[in-house]
Amino acid sequence: MRSVIVLPTYNERDNIEVFLRAVRSLEDAPDVLVVDDASPDGTADAARALDSELGGIEVLDRAAKDGLGSAYRAGFERVLADGYDVVVSMDADLSHDPAVIPEMFALLDDGADAVIGSRYVEGGGTTDWPIHRRLLSRWGNAYTRTVLGLSASDCTSGYRAYTAAALRSIDPTSTEAEGYAFLTELVRRLDRQGHAIVETPITFRDRERGKSKMSGRIVVESMWRVTSWAVRDRFARG
Repeated sequence: MRSVIVLPTYNERDNIEVFLRAVRSLEDAPDVLVVDDASPDGTADAARALDSELGGIEVLDRAAKDGLGSAYRAGFERVLADGYDVVVSMDADLSHDPAVIPEMFALLDDGADAVIGSRYVEGGGTTDWPIHRRLLSRWGNAYTRTVLGLSASDCTSGYRAYTAAALRSIDPTSTEAEGYAFLTELVRRLDRQGHAIVETPITFRDRERGKSKMSGRIVVESMWRVTSWAVRDRFARG
């Protein structure tokens, strides 16, 4: 089984070495495709330097900062063309613990098509978040799950593992959303096609170094996209 992590980055030089060393030290470690949006802090160069030591690291350079969804579309297109069997998505800021990856792979082996590292199932949670961010995330996921009729508890978690077959079947390159709405768009497509989506608990840790990419615009886009998909689904059913 050939596996790879697609890792969007922008100004993550403070985190990238710790992340890559942790991932590449795993047993049966996945390769890593760093999708860098022209980080001015030299994130891409740091990743390339580590490849000479750790191996299994490739960098996809993009011309400018163009959004999470756009970065994932480019990364997924590359790794699917390269023939990987399993594709993992993660944040580069150390909020996602690489030690969960073997559990995700085991769940895929047991028949799941996609595994979500979930904050909102038993055993999951968040640390170091202010109360307003916790409430916003919980409310947003509850709203998304309800209006779209999804079974997943954490539709906006970026920590996931997919079989390449499932990911290819939903054609991520044809998605439209950016930000966290992109993550919901993938779950919605997987659900509509009847793929087996499993959640495993994670503890999400807020970043210690670097600046969060979260913004009000991302939140607004996510809610607008979710609502428009719900309306579209209702008209399709009726």
